[in-house]
Amino acid sequence: MKKRLLAVILVLTVCITMLAGCGKKKSEETGNKAETQTETGKEKKEPVDTSKYEVKEPITIKWWHALEEQYSHVVEKVVNDFNSSQDLITVEAEYIGSYSDVNEALVAAHAAGTGLPGVVVANTPYVAEYGASGLTEDLTPYIEAAGMDMNDFGLGLINATSYEGKQVSVPFLISTQVMYYNVDMAKELGVTIPAKIDDMDEFLKSVSKINADGTTDVYGTIIPGWDQWYFETFYLNKGVNIVNEDGVTTDLDGDAAVEVANKIKDWCDNGYAYWATGQDASSIMRQNFIDKKAFSVLHTSSLYNTYVDKCDFEVGMAWYPGDKTNNSEVGGCVLLVPSKNDQAVKNASFKFLEYLVSEEVNMTWATDTGYMPTRKSVLETEEAQKFLAEKPAFQAIFDNLDLINPRIQHKAWSQLADIWKSYMAETIIEKKDVKEQMGYMAEEINEVLADQ
Repeated sequence: MKKRLLAVILVLTVCITMLAGCGKKKSEETGNKAETQTETGKEKKEPVDTSKYEVKEPITIKWWHALEEQYSHVVEKVVNDFNSSQDLITVEAEYIGSYSDVNEALVAAHAAGTGLPGVVVANTPYVAEYGASGLTEDLTPYIEAAGMDMNDFGLGLINATSYEGKQVSVPFLISTQVMYYNVDMAKELGVTIPAKIDDMDEFLKSVSKINADGTTDVYGTIIPGWDQWYFETFYLNKGVNIVNEDGVTTDLDGDAAVEVANKIKDWCDNGYAYWATGQDASSIMRQNFIDKKAFSVLHTSSLYNTYVDKCDFEVGMAWYPGDKTNNSEVGGCVLLVPSKNDQAVKNASFKFLEYLVSEEVNMTWATDTGYMPTRKSVLETEEAQKFLAEKPAFQAIFDNLDLINPRIQHKAWSQLADIWKSYMAETIIEKKDVKEQMGYMAEEINEVLADQ
């Protein structure tokens, strides 16, 4: 089992490394300020002055996070363990809300130049936007001063947390999209999750229960409309370029994109699925699944423990149906230090950040949450050996590790996503014409992309 697990997770590291270049803006720099040219023309890094990054006086810092109540025991344990491990730094953890809530609070605090946390989480698509705006501290010299081995994360995760050659964040909690389903119901109906998107029409019809008055008793699936990450994979696997190679236009009004949007709208119109959006959409979606009012839900693999603990039936985890490709995307969050903090806060914050992604704590997150192990060095631990044995549903992910891609990185991504989510919700809920709506949407997105 140990050899099998190590091989499986190593594939994840390798596959993300191979696919790391997707959507990334390459650095135009040939080096950083710490680099000089030797007589042979090779670059040589000057040693970092470690004294600049030492914590010398007692200090209290805040950690803004998006870890919901089900993770509170892990957050409390990790923070208490860190505070007890040394005498100078006291960390106060503060739950801000969703990733978008954290983003709004962080951008506002950065603009005001006050009220900033020492360490903050960020959803992976925000990295390029934050790097471009100068919101994040360049952690490269801190990493060098601490002797932290970033190669332990693999090249893919390094690139996903960098901007123009600078390490502006570090990998923290990593996940991917999955379809949770009721295994007991699936056995009773004699069905399996289809491998192709086009087969979802009949499948959802077969697992849904429609009342005589046309209302739905059991939905075939629930689609999270509050975050485009949960439905964008359908578009990508149909060959849609959400951001074209030119970086200033989208293909979300093309034939393939309109086909996907029509398909999703049809599922909702027929009562086979519902579009979860609005206040408390996530918790309402989960409760519907727990109450057996939905055969399946599309969600993050990080919530595996939550679903298993809450459901009185066996919870399965399936790969998304595909089409031209059968890919998924890396999800989760990174850690960063806001650039407008004073140096003492930055130094203390990096010490805590380093602890949060250390080998021991990395495995704690994976074991107690549902997120994937992200450091290669943890693979030889006893905890790693037990991981797959304790969470067998993760086999669906391990069977498809070579299909997990890094997220799209564009500094206008959050604006694009907001426009996309808004139009999808309006089109589905208000039953508007898909092609017309997607055309209007693409015009707005193209304007946003062109302004960057």
